[in-house]
Amino acid sequence: MKRILSYINETPMIYLLLAFPLVILADIGHWGELWVFIFSAVGVVPCAYFIGESTEALAHFTGPRIGGLLNATLGNAAELIITIMAIRQGLLELVKASITGSILGNLLLVLGMSMLLGGIKNGIQSFDRREASRNSILLVLTVIILLIPSLLSHYIGVIDPEPSTKVEALSLGVAGMMILIYGLGLLYGFKETKYPLVSEESAALAKKSHWTMRTTLIILVLSTVGVAYLSEVLVNTVEPVVAQLGISEFFLGIIFIPLIGNVAEHLVSVQVAMRNKMTLSVEIAISSSLQIALFVAPVLVFISLIFGHPLTLVFNQFELIALIAGVLIAALVSADGESNWLEGSELLAIYIILGLVFFLL
Repeated sequence: MKRILSYINETPMIYLLLAFPLVILADIGHWGELWVFIFSAVGVVPCAYFIGESTEALAHFTGPRIGGLLNATLGNAAELIITIMAIRQGLLELVKASITGSILGNLLLVLGMSMLLGGIKNGIQSFDRREASRNSILLVLTVIILLIPSLLSHYIGVIDPEPSTKVEALSLGVAGMMILIYGLGLLYGFKETKYPLVSEESAALAKKSHWTMRTTLIILVLSTVGVAYLSEVLVNTVEPVVAQLGISEFFLGIIFIPLIGNVAEHLVSVQVAMRNKMTLSVEIAISSSLQIALFVAPVLVFISLIFGHPLTLVFNQFELIALIAGVLIAALVSADGESNWLEGSELLAIYIILGLVFFLL
């Protein structure tokens, strides 16, 4: 009993699980879609956190290499589940906005917060310049692959109102190649000590777990089920909430959904930076972006076929501009192998400006 109470005191995130029964009460009691939306969004945060915790605990049992693979596979599980539920409801623009928002959030918000708070506490911080440059180049190439359907689809078929068969075929082909590259990246990561998709250093974050293997698997399953339930409730209330608040579905997808799905991982990156481990902090931000671009996005394209709502990798011009700007800025900031609080402030300022533009669209 003392161990349980001690764990609760050390994990404030556990109190957010109170949002779970509140979702049910709000739904049964007809408190309104807005309250259901808020409570379900809050409830996703601790569930995503415990998916991450159980993944780290598994890394303790499996070793750093397999732990890195688990992190690469389950690192964005919560957001993947949310977007699958959105596809099921036919909210394809919300899904594409969420993909864009996740990449931007990691490169501008997370990296910016890490550099800002890490710089305030530790002054000028240094990180592995060669590794950061290599990862930045990989990210630029990955985003270029992601943008190809958007830039070329207009020349091979109709986009609006419904994408033509050729456009869908192009998205499926690109998605297949991206999954292949992701698989090759995982294979390469097992042979290299430092690679963003399978990182021993990321897996080394896993402290010795006080959970048994059985407890770890139970928590992982329960957290995943919890995210699935809350995501379905959340997505079902999107349209009424958008109408009630007067905001766009696009803004909800590009800013809000990525935040609630990745907040736990974001906190880890910032905490690592404040401990003056900037190399690992930069790696976490870039790894998450690569996982979204190379794994989550193409997987969603194929999953969308199951629900009869084909998802294409054709993004609008605002998303394209934001993606290109975010990737280039992050690459330039990490090019010298040093960071400070001013650079972090600038990254955050760009994210806030983009958020304001997306809000006013």
